[in-house]
Amino acid sequence: MTRNVFTNRLIRHIAFATALTAISTLTAAAQNTNSIPGDPIAIDTGKVAGTILDNGVHAYFGIPFAAPPVGELRWHEPLPAKPWTNIYSANAPRPACGQRSPANRPADAPNAEQYSEDCLYLNVWTPPDAKAGAKLPVIVYIYGGGFSAGSPSIPGYSGAHLAKKGAVTVNIAYRVGIFGYFAHPELSKESGHNASGDWGSYDQVAGLRWVQRNIAAFGGDPANVTVMGQSAGSESVYQLQASPLAHGLFAKLSPWSGADLAPGGQVPHSLAEGEAAGLKLQQALNLNSLADLRAIPWQQLLDDQSKLAGPQAGPGGGFQTRPIVDGYFLPDVPDKIFKAGKQNDVPLYTSSTQEDLGSAMQFYDNVHTVADLQKIGRDTFGDAADEFFRLFPAANDQEARNVALIVSGDTGFGVSNRDWARDQVLYGKNPVYLAQWAHVPPPNKPGTPPARSMFGSGPSHASDIVYWLGTYDTQPNRAWTDWDRELSEKMQDTLIAFAKTGNPSTAAVKVPRYDPNNEQRIVFGDSIYIDKLNTQQIEFLRAHAPKRGAPPSPAAR
Repeated sequence: MTRNVFTNRLIRHIAFATALTAISTLTAAAQNTNSIPGDPIAIDTGKVAGTILDNGVHAYFGIPFAAPPVGELRWHEPLPAKPWTNIYSANAPRPACGQRSPANRPADAPNAEQYSEDCLYLNVWTPPDAKAGAKLPVIVYIYGGGFSAGSPSIPGYSGAHLAKKGAVTVNIAYRVGIFGYFAHPELSKESGHNASGDWGSYDQVAGLRWVQRNIAAFGGDPANVTVMGQSAGSESVYQLQASPLAHGLFAKLSPWSGADLAPGGQVPHSLAEGEAAGLKLQQALNLNSLADLRAIPWQQLLDDQSKLAGPQAGPGGGFQTRPIVDGYFLPDVPDKIFKAGKQNDVPLYTSSTQEDLGSAMQFYDNVHTVADLQKIGRDTFGDAADEFFRLFPAANDQEARNVALIVSGDTGFGVSNRDWARDQVLYGKNPVYLAQWAHVPPPNKPGTPPARSMFGSGPSHASDIVYWLGTYDTQPNRAWTDWDRELSEKMQDTLIAFAKTGNPSTAAVKVPRYDPNNEQRIVFGDSIYIDKLNTQQIEFLRAHAPKRGAPPSPAAR
């Protein structure tokens, strides 16, 4: 797969999520109007009133956790939200943070405002019987989207199902794209920390600080917060574990499919590189100063940025919008922070998918016979092919296919998230649990359009989210089976168990503790089983891994 193919898939994913966000935003106000007995709830900025959902869960949408990052506050650390005197009606989501509107947005998506630079809001879901001071476990979810897109209000990210199972759940918004990850020498100078570029990450910290101050009023325990995230949200969790700014803001972490570790992830750039990129963009836009950049309407800035890069530039418009080592949020590359034992040392329950980003499945999907494996193995690994075949023997076609699945599951984020688990054990004291998603979601029902393929048709990147969160009902056209529902329930139960106790094992699912000297993980597939990993195989695949999204060798193109 080429980088452009990966980018196009990401754009399709963002377009799909965007449409769902718009639909959710427009319909929530009309549907969610059931008053909650006992409201309003008093928080540090005023009183809020929410709504009762169909499953009985209490929801509070669009609560401001920081001041709107507009005008002079564009590219500024989030400031406190302004208190209010009336009761704040939290019965409908607020717009997602400003981001590029996908060119292939579905024609039937509502043509209403769905993005805004005024976007630092969060959603809270509580169990029906939650009371202030109940000290229920808290789960905070951070969305993905390549750090260029995303929203806390996408229906598939709803925390309602986990709340029904007993956890107070929170989805935090954070700035993305050029508004979330833009460094500039003037910004660094005015910051007071000689740092700039990680505004979206500062938002995540501000949201977690809001949770510490206010979640007890919703029945949550601020001393028992589990932070989850997928894709860029998982990378965010990795960075939060490495960041001194996040110290004391969470007790546990459960990230899926993302870490700033090669081969799946990208190592953050330096502040100097980020500032140079910011100056280059300013010059390309023919602007003289930071003040000029702040004066441009946010939509125009996105449009101008995209025009500079061309139509195939992807959701970031050609300007790399990712967290950097700014010296403040990230004092160093996270990998070095872990190896120095300076990470926020908490229990970890991390997962990847069998065909994740950076996976070799795009090359090994056509392996059905020993002959297929022989050819693609030599094309892929060249001079190291003999070592590959020694480590991955296949005496028959079924074994060849099994090898293909192993290679797929232990490359890209499969190895990055495993390495995160390994580093936490080696350089920390708290327990770690490792999982992998290996179930193919069902096709759409007969008579409905084919299921939209975002990252592949197998157990691919992002296909696990609706199972972890129990939100498969947001895709009503799929022919969900009893096993899909049972699998989702059991996966959710492991999350709830982990959030409560730090151990994801339940009566139905025993999750082994990860040990680098005896590597095992729980696999959620067509059955639930424990997979014993071959450390030599993983180390070989890492040593010969291609860059994410690029073919491993010219012969494999």
